[in-house]
Amino acid sequence: MNIPVIPGRSFMRCSLTLILFVLLSMPATAVTLTPGASSGSTTISNGDPVYINGVATGHPQNGLQIWLIGNNMVRITTVQVNSDNTYTYEITSTETQNFAPGQYLVIVQHPMMNGQYDITYSAATGQVINRQMQASGGSGSGTAIFQLTRAGNLQSSDAASALMRAIGSQNVDDTFATVSFFINPPNAFVNPVGDHVVGEKFMISGTTNLAVGDKLQVDVYSSSFSPTKKSQSGAYSGASGVVEVTAGTGGKNQWSFAIDSATFRPDEYIITVEGILQDVKGSATFNILAATPAPTTTVQLPMTPLPETKTAFAIATTPTVRTVEPVTTHADVPVWVIFSGLVAAILLQISRRR
Repeated sequence: MNIPVIPGRSFMRCSLTLILFVLLSMPATAVTLTPGASSGSTTISNGDPVYINGVATGHPQNGLQIWLIGNNMVRITTVQVNSDNTYTYEITSTETQNFAPGQYLVIVQHPMMNGQYDITYSAATGQVINRQMQASGGSGSGTAIFQLTRAGNLQSSDAASALMRAIGSQNVDDTFATVSFFINPPNAFVNPVGDHVVGEKFMISGTTNLAVGDKLQVDVYSSSFSPTKKSQSGAYSGASGVVEVTAGTGGKNQWSFAIDSATFRPDEYIITVEGILQDVKGSATFNILAATPAPTTTVQLPMTPLPETKTAFAIATTPTVRTVEPVTTHADVPVWVIFSGLVAAILLQISRRR
């Protein structure tokens, strides 16, 4: 990203503008900012170090002038440019620990072709001086353009705007790049966990404004856990460990901690997360429930008729013996004999009547 160049400057001045790049060699626990690399502001917690770094073309012999302007605070210093044209300006963790909450602007000033800073600060008067403007007495020491510190000074945002206009004016050889950040008290939050069952594996997570790489102590313990007598059971149910902050989104970094509740007892559990170096603490609660046995399910199967089976069997019977009375039988009489007898009887009767 090229450093901003004020319209109206010559082509030669434009060709010597400062190009800033991100250095990848900074410690993981620090917040690294590159002027001109982005238009947004990074949120930094008190106690986290900050590194401002980049590459300065032209290798200025007098280095670069750094203006740090914040809430009721102004700091002006210079940093040297390395042989490979890189530079680094560090704001230590001890310094940021005492920064008031609010926005801070870093202005990196390059002296450009003449090798000197045309916009400077007078510690004796608290004024910003334009050395290209002659004072009324013609002393050649320059002209005060606004009050940066002491009585009558501009507020931080107005002072930063006035300084950028001064460095960017057409009668000044210097150029600059900026980066801003916010300072907030350190915080750590725990995302809602919800209820879980004994034996489940799940993640506890949260957000923080601590820098990537900062370490947090995470403790999970039963709310009924307390010191016990020697004769009592003091079984501990919970988990503990140290995690590192990882990059997040929306200006918030994140952390996470894995839980295996196989050895947990059913109870309410307390989560605490604390900074190892920073004074920050967050907490939350959740429940571990007893595992319930799976219900027995009765499956109704369709009735299938059994195949018909015929079994051969014998019935044993006992014969019944009956006594049969003898029957008298008569010999059969021929019909003609009976008919002849009747005719004879009829004829006999007729003869008697005569």
